[in-house]
Amino acid sequence: MELKNPLYKNFGIHVVSCIFTVEKGEVKVLLIKRNNKPFYGYWALPGGGLYNNETLMDGAKRELEEKTGINNVNLSMYDIFDDINRSPLKRMIAVSFIGVIDNKKAKLFSESNKISTIEWFNINEVPNLAYDYNKILNSAIEELKEKIQTTDILKSLFPGEFTLPELQSVYETILNVKIDRRNFRKKMISLNLIVDTNKSINYKGKKPAKLYIFNEKCNFKRKSIF
Repeated sequence: MELKNPLYKNFGIHVVSCIFTVEKGEVKVLLIKRNNKPFYGYWALPGGGLYNNETLMDGAKRELEEKTGINNVNLSMYDIFDDINRSPLKRMIAVSFIGVIDNKKAKLFSESNKISTIEWFNINEVPNLAYDYNKILNSAIEELKEKIQTTDILKSLFPGEFTLPELQSVYETILNVKIDRRNFRKKMISLNLIVDTNKSINYKGKKPAKLYIFNEKCNFKRKSIF
């Protein structure tokens, strides 16, 4: 390794986080509005340059807290983006992370945070983002699609009670499929994933819908649910 070689210079790493929540069946991602160049005024995923004295995870957590105030979400690394010209300033490789936060925490965060340039966007209504962040977000959605069928990640999005229409809406949005209502209920019950709380609530102004919770003993380790 020749340190004086110019090909080693002007090089850096972006750590970028895709943070998701669910509100009334809508899957949303957290975006920030950039207030500096490049891409001034564009919406972006929370992230920034990695310091040379920190790990990738530490850098991702630091940038997330600095940009949004969030410091209580579990992150997992899922992809790397290495297009040579992805940044107009210098060669920057992006290491991306995914995390989820339940709606109650998201609401408390939104109400207490004084940063005016952050907002939750429905994943189907995301604008043209800075850098290659649309590509990174699409990759995160594919990762989320995998995780909701093979891991217990939805427990983090629904740590408490939820309705079946609300849960079904999440599956349909993330998987980009239309699921028959009766088949969805049968599938959830047959897999022993949910438990009836014997309570109900009005959902989107319609007739009362039963409330469920995830079965703490359920096994998400399967290839596919739908």
